[in-house]
Amino acid sequence: MALTLSERVLAISPSVTLAIDAQAKKLRQEGMDVIGFGAGEPDFCTPEYINDAGKFAIDAGITRYTPVAGTLDLRERICEKLHRDNGVEYTPAEVMVSNGAKQVLFTALSTLLNPGDEVLIPTPGWLSYTEMVKMAGGVPVTVHGDEESDFVVTADMLRPHVTEKTKALILNTPSNPNGCVYSYDQLKDIADLAVELGFYIVSDEIYEKLIYDDCKHYCIASYGEEIKKQAIVVNGVSKSYAMTGWRIGYAAGPKEIIQAMTSFQSHASSNANSIAQYAAATALSCGDKYIKSMITEYDVRRKLMHRLLNEIDGLSARLPKGAFYIMMNITAILGKKYRGQMINNSTQFAEILLREKRVAVVPALAFGDDRYVRLSYATSRANIVEGMRRIAAFVDELEEY
Repeated sequence: MALTLSERVLAISPSVTLAIDAQAKKLRQEGMDVIGFGAGEPDFCTPEYINDAGKFAIDAGITRYTPVAGTLDLRERICEKLHRDNGVEYTPAEVMVSNGAKQVLFTALSTLLNPGDEVLIPTPGWLSYTEMVKMAGGVPVTVHGDEESDFVVTADMLRPHVTEKTKALILNTPSNPNGCVYSYDQLKDIADLAVELGFYIVSDEIYEKLIYDDCKHYCIASYGEEIKKQAIVVNGVSKSYAMTGWRIGYAAGPKEIIQAMTSFQSHASSNANSIAQYAAATALSCGDKYIKSMITEYDVRRKLMHRLLNEIDGLSARLPKGAFYIMMNITAILGKKYRGQMINNSTQFAEILLREKRVAVVPALAFGDDRYVRLSYATSRANIVEGMRRIAAFVDELEEY
């Protein structure tokens, strides 16, 4: 037998987000002053009360294996959170904890999909959704959202793409990369469609707390018992509590699905970190008072970046309602040159901008729309001002082809 890698692994597309971040870090290590708008993680420190809980867990010897699905204490705190914040009831047996929301998503898809099953993915959408579906043996089916409608993909837009092979829809609100937040009615229509045509909804709600302008987050499972039976709610503490490195995500769903996911995880990775689980339970039990200032600062940065961006001729963006990303429309400058270098797509734009002006952005080709790049405002106001100044200079120096 030939000594080769699996076709499944060879078919995986590398993460453009991580590649850009790696290039930016390399330039910094070489002494370059790089403004990073690429990374998708809070720049705030984990709140001290959560850090204290982690230290306590170490000192108290909470360093052993836990149940694969997570400690009972954490799962109870998750149930309380879902009741308090989302108006939906779950028991600890309907909850599992994993090593970040990304592993939860992959475990859910691996549990649900058979070879050839189709999964609907609104785009522009997070690049890992497509790759995880393929890794789990499924077929990604993208449904494109328009900027004029804030990139929201409605039930009417989804309906024509549903076939007898459709097994699930991955829903992400608030959205990475485009920051859209689905309204109550938009989610209600999608829930009704899923019940009518019979497919699961994997609802990624990791950015739930990061919403602005009096928007409200709605959990798809709260729309009634019928859709609750078809929904897997995915969330975690990474974005809301600035705990990306702690790696705690969770899923809530029908008991039989959660049991199957737990069985899968038992062989794939076993339990999540015991210390991080203890800290996450503390984070969830203390409400949101400690993160309000963080969200307020994100809001200021959001408006600042949006204003400065739209002052640059040839670039534009809509004001996002959630998460900490802006989709910058570069359509008007495609086909131009920078010092003899052609810019025909978002990847070329990002590569040349990083090389020439030391600003890292993420090409949206990876998210399903090559007319944009994604900028993160999870960075300081000073970095936003300087980064947008550099982008403005870059655009000003472009030449017509």
